Amino acid sequence: MGLKDLSRYSNLFDRLPPVKIVNAAKVLGSYHWSKISGNPRMAGLPFSISIEPTTSCNLRCPECPSGLRSFTRPTGMIDMQLYEKIIAEVKSHVVHMLLYFQGEPYLHKGFFDLVNTAGKARIFTATSTNAHYLSDDLARQTVESGLDKLIISIDGTTQETYEQYRIGGSLEKVISGTENIIHWKRKLKSKTPYVVFQYLVVKPNEHQVNDVEQLANSLGVDEVLFKTAQIYDFENGSDLIPSIDKYSRYQQKDDGSFKLKNELLNQCWKMWHSCVITWDGKVVPCCFDKDASHPMGDLKVQSFKEIWFGEKYQAFRQAILRSRSEIDICKNCSEGTKVWA
Repeated sequence: MGLKDLSRYSNLFDRLPPVKIVNAAKVLGSYHWSKISGNPRMAGLPFSISIEPTTSCNLRCPECPSGLRSFTRPTGMIDMQLYEKIIAEVKSHVVHMLLYFQGEPYLHKGFFDLVNTAGKARIFTATSTNAHYLSDDLARQTVESGLDKLIISIDGTTQETYEQYRIGGSLEKVISGTENIIHWKRKLKSKTPYVVFQYLVVKPNEHQVNDVEQLANSLGVDEVLFKTAQIYDFENGSDLIPSIDKYSRYQQKDDGSFKLKNELLNQCWKMWHSCVITWDGKVVPCCFDKDASHPMGDLKVQSFKEIWFGEKYQAFRQAILRSRSEIDICKNCSEGTKVWA
């Protein structure tokens, strides 16, 4: 582990009292026992969760339900009372929390209250943003809030390239927002948030992967993360599938159609260590269930433990171990099998 890794995870280590370490060990043991036996066992609680502040978004990116306005589930913003209930129930075991699922988190007027509440519960907080709302004042509040990690989506280094995916977006605002965050980190002498440029590699922007690293270095960004794009109807190809193989989730077959490059194994680490909670309190298995079509329970009427250890969740884990390829949200998944993914 290098110095950059230590910087990235130093605040995370601070959230690891013995009780959380023991819980994580139970989760890890349960996962491996389940893989070997073929029967789901769950002895611990998730140590990583995502909570959705809102489904609203200012951009119209393709391949994104928020951008396409194509949700079949209700849209809205999380209620603070519900959020506080969730934090109270998960704070004893959750180490890492991503305040993001769909939508733009900064559109939630109480976003900093969400961060502060989790921070007081000693939970590592991260979020992902398109950076269009990082004005000087909101950048200062972001740094002062104690947010541990800020992921900024930047999918091009020129406006012409950027707007081909981030439809309706302004690269100038992204760069300005990043500069504001870095300025206030330095002025307030704050180590946080750890700033990541996330670059979703698609064919229109693949020629600028080197340029974005140079841009990040010039701005003082801590890390650049290249992400492969999920294409909904990938079988017949798409203008978004990169030609650079290392950045594509898909491989072209002899007949011209496409398939997932990775083998879909009958296992998924995410089903044991993490989950996603929608703005209206539904617990869903992972971030691939964008429409919440597989709700495991409702936190408005159930406790988190009741849902996590419940029959419905166990049945879903069993289905994963039996035949993951039969589950719709898994058919386009490139993640989940690596334990430390």
